Amino acid sequence: MTRLWNRIFHHNFSTVAKKEKNDGKNGGASFWQKVGRTSICGVLCCIILSIICGGMQTPAVVSAAADVFDLASKSAILMEMDSGEVLFTKNETEHLPVASMVKMMTILISLEELEAGNVALDTKITTTENASKMGGSQVFLDPYVEYSFEDLLKSVIMASANDASVALAEYFNGNETAFTNRMNKRAKELGMADTHYANCTGLPAPEQYSSAKDTAVVLKEILKHDVYHNYSTIWMDELVHPSGRKTELVNTNRLIRYYQGCDGGKTGSTNEAGCCLGASAVRNGMRLISVVVGAPNSQTRFNESATLFNFGFANFESQKLVDSSAEIASLPVCKGKVDTIGVFAEEDFSAVMKKGDKSGYDVSVEVDEKIVAPAKNGDVVGCATVTKNGNVIKKIPIIVKQDIQHLSWFETAKEVVERW
Repeated sequence: MTRLWNRIFHHNFSTVAKKEKNDGKNGGASFWQKVGRTSICGVLCCIILSIICGGMQTPAVVSAAADVFDLASKSAILMEMDSGEVLFTKNETEHLPVASMVKMMTILISLEELEAGNVALDTKITTTENASKMGGSQVFLDPYVEYSFEDLLKSVIMASANDASVALAEYFNGNETAFTNRMNKRAKELGMADTHYANCTGLPAPEQYSSAKDTAVVLKEILKHDVYHNYSTIWMDELVHPSGRKTELVNTNRLIRYYQGCDGGKTGSTNEAGCCLGASAVRNGMRLISVVVGAPNSQTRFNESATLFNFGFANFESQKLVDSSAEIASLPVCKGKVDTIGVFAEEDFSAVMKKGDKSGYDVSVEVDEKIVAPAKNGDVVGCATVTKNGNVIKKIPIIVKQDIQHLSWFETAKEVVERW
């Protein structure tokens, strides 16, 4: 195998081409085909430079041992969102009550229902007496009237409304108990091993608990939904009830107003749980998620969340290591209506490094020698492999991003004649 090495900044990149297996199969070249040296290596030498600009790195845990600071909160975590790298922890898997941060799962399921097309922002939801009489933080919904899904969702995201949370739960699953079962199922799917939900609001329940780590996991999922930021960034608004009555909405997450880059999160507070906050902030293209659980008072939770963010932004930087929008190579097409086609990484990949860390990451890119038409959008024609210290960190398929049509018999014959 031929390896072409390029040293750019502190990243090492290698490119190899694969020799097509002569198995007589028609269709796009297989991801697993074994291929050998080809002149495409020369092309890749140039093409790979565009990928390198994106950089490449691993999602390994970064040690912050030298920068440990003490927190009054019982549990905490700081995570970089794209890579999932954990930058700081304190009792991150301890089972604790998290108060209204439970509503993050209510929000996530609601957003997923919206994205799936099962509900629209203007969908009308009829409230029940059960929902309207919920205690704690609320927006004072009237019973047996219609509110839009958007108003209920916004009320939960901004104002941590218990009544709106139950209204959503009853709409999606008929009753809160069934919806809570769904919450636990979704938590299991996300690998949240230190969480058990007993309701959709976070009101005290002996059997309900979560952890800082699991809270970060669910917030990470929420942040993937663009519509969430339409409401999480609003500081003040109002809910207009069907009767014309108005309720002021004030975002319970004060960091969205007072901390640069903070654009989302969820508070929680009960006597049992103390003061909690899961929040997210982005600066210079790096998005961090911080969670504090069991702070002694409200100001401490905001201060310690800001402290975690400051630590992360001051000491770490994120680099996009694979850019799915950058063409990796232009491959020749056999028996197709086009002569060549560009291929791309299937997904972006970013990682976090400590500022000033010059550790190198090796990235090898293997692609097929050619593509045999027909081929479909998404067909795999290679692989980018990220390694660090000899360990494979990530494998990313290389794909075509458009259909390639096969030449008809007449077109093939015409091409042969023209080349004669």
